[in-house]
Amino acid sequence: MNPGNVGATSLMALCLLLWSQRGARADAQILNIPRVSGPPDLGGPPSSPEAGGAIVTDFRQHDPGDGVPCSRKTTASVSCDDDHLYVVFDCADEPDKIRAHLTKREDILDDDRVVVYLDTYRDHHRAYLFASNPLGVQLDGIVTEGQDDDYTFDSIWYSGGKLTPSGYQVKMAIPFRSLRFSDARTQTWGIALGRFIPRNNEEAYWPYITKRVSGLVPQFATATGLEGISPGRNVQFIPYGISTRAKFLDTDSGWPGLKRKDEFRGGLDSKLVLHEAYTLDAALDPDFSQVESDEPQVTINQRYEVVFPERRPFFIENAGFFQTPTELFFSRRLADPQYGLRLTGKAGPWVAGALAADDRAPGKLVPVSDPLRGDRAINGVVSVRREFGQSSLGLLATSQDFGPSFNRVFSVDSRVKLTPNWFLSGQAIHAFTRQLEATRSLDGRGYLAELARDGRNLDWLTRYTDLSPDFRSQLGHVKRVDIRQVEQEVKYRWRPKHGVVTKYGPTVSGLYNTDHEGRLQDWSAYGEFKIDFTRNTSFKVGHTESFERFDETGFRKVANNLELSGEWLKWLAASATYSRGTEINYDPAGGLDPFLAKAQQAELALTLRPSPRLTSEQTLIYSGLGERSGISRFGSRPSQIFDDGLVRWKLNYQFSRPLSLRAIIDYEGVSPNASLVDLDRKRQIGGDLLATYLLNPGTALYVGYTDNRENLALDGTVPPSLVRTDSPDLSTGRQFFVKLSYLIRR
Repeated sequence: MNPGNVGATSLMALCLLLWSQRGARADAQILNIPRVSGPPDLGGPPSSPEAGGAIVTDFRQHDPGDGVPCSRKTTASVSCDDDHLYVVFDCADEPDKIRAHLTKREDILDDDRVVVYLDTYRDHHRAYLFASNPLGVQLDGIVTEGQDDDYTFDSIWYSGGKLTPSGYQVKMAIPFRSLRFSDARTQTWGIALGRFIPRNNEEAYWPYITKRVSGLVPQFATATGLEGISPGRNVQFIPYGISTRAKFLDTDSGWPGLKRKDEFRGGLDSKLVLHEAYTLDAALDPDFSQVESDEPQVTINQRYEVVFPERRPFFIENAGFFQTPTELFFSRRLADPQYGLRLTGKAGPWVAGALAADDRAPGKLVPVSDPLRGDRAINGVVSVRREFGQSSLGLLATSQDFGPSFNRVFSVDSRVKLTPNWFLSGQAIHAFTRQLEATRSLDGRGYLAELARDGRNLDWLTRYTDLSPDFRSQLGHVKRVDIRQVEQEVKYRWRPKHGVVTKYGPTVSGLYNTDHEGRLQDWSAYGEFKIDFTRNTSFKVGHTESFERFDETGFRKVANNLELSGEWLKWLAASATYSRGTEINYDPAGGLDPFLAKAQQAELALTLRPSPRLTSEQTLIYSGLGERSGISRFGSRPSQIFDDGLVRWKLNYQFSRPLSLRAIIDYEGVSPNASLVDLDRKRQIGGDLLATYLLNPGTALYVGYTDNRENLALDGTVPPSLVRTDSPDLSTGRQFFVKLSYLIRR
């Protein structure tokens, strides 16, 4: 190992020891939670929140003001019994201005809402989040310092909400068995309550939480009075069954054609809580299929792979346990698993996770004649982290085996809180790889160091990344290797105290990257100015100058971009982006080298809510590439290289909180100039109809139908070949399915 890297790692460890006791902000307030004899009537009429609970009234703004009292009177009552924590919010407001929609679970981020945060281990690192809009529609998640909020977490809890002549009221009942905490008889938790008013861009919390100090969870109040409670024995079984009738275009066999397949399959997801701290999840022939469809993205003329988010339930819960500064585990790498086993939990300052799963996809990708055809890859991930106040030190290992090939990755990383606003992060990685039919094994290393500031006015980020040419992370998401890259970003925001402008200011960023021989690979300089208004409205203009080396050629690029978004009316949200400049043609036609071209991209999104139950979303995306002025390869005038247009229309009607009907129509049209780019002319249209009855995150009934059509046809040759046509007449994938799952909880 490079001595300089050893020194950097030692410095990180020294900083960790020196600053481990500086983390937590002193608790400003204590909330003593009283016992009550019975729960609030979640579906009943509005009631006085003062009955039997600890009363909280001093909600103060986190944004746009800092410490300013909440613009609308807010009262909350907190109480408990042996089995539940109860919270009742009474929110004063003008009824005609409240944003509240009867929508599917978790789709409430554009609504007025209230939220409860619970740091059940009082570790200042992570907390549960339980939120509800004024009609009782739920959203839950996990907040982890240093990571994005994880809204994929799902739990069972109860809520009710009603609009009132003076505002709205929300009642929550959170079962202790839905939480994880220590087995101590007397519990001390962190707690915070919040209210969001989107038309004002307003976040208000109790206790007072300021952005002048980095982090949300460290500023929670202390909750006491929780004695003799326990998550108890918590065993869950979710059996499922799915019946499908499908017709699809089979291109894998030697005789392409339309095939029919009727299938019924079933499986079981199970969960067992061990010693009230660790959770063991086992999936036997689990259902890893997606009910939700991916959002449209431009996938052509991309140098790097396009990433779609994970949606499969087994992988998304507690995904943050396996997250490091460099993404070494990206669960969508496991494309077709048959079984999975996961253990996650926390005991004192120790946080641990382990995951094992197979993957049948590699055995389907090799040729039919290959001895590995039908084999599966075996994958494993192990993570252990030790927390020191608000700092931490972690170890991660990943492993993938397929036949004689393997990939082993070992990582150590740390996050150190230096001051209330500054954090220092570092990571050292070592990877060992043997690829199929490779003549030698690969031994690669990686390093990362990051200094970040998060404040009310000034944000700062400096990052250095070093990945050797032989570094591989087959279970991770690493765009490229053989880099030594420095990144810098500075953002400053002014915050007026009055008016429709809530904040404004510039962001400046830069990047410089060479390979390990010192050859320049990339550099970029970017500047933008952004203005945020009330009603979730913003305007941003930016300019980029950059250099990129591709296929041994250096290209100088430029781009100008404009963004506008807003929710000025509670029944309408809109956003528009436009970018114009130059880009590389990464897929030139045969006989041509990659070349610089004129580029345009645009996206328009509209969300209409004509009634509280109905939501209509329209998305239009355009991407185009053309020859630059004065440069033409085949003619006197510059030619268009390609046009790519995507359209999505999505309609959702919510009959009740559990019952909904959703329809999606997608269209994509790619029009290439075959003399300039290696793309097919593509016309594709898809329809998706889904009825959902979601009683809770484990008990659900889905009935769906999908049909995808493309401009293809089977010619009359033997065996048949696929040819392109003018219109999308051929159904390449049609399916009707019924899926039922049921949660058994003991």
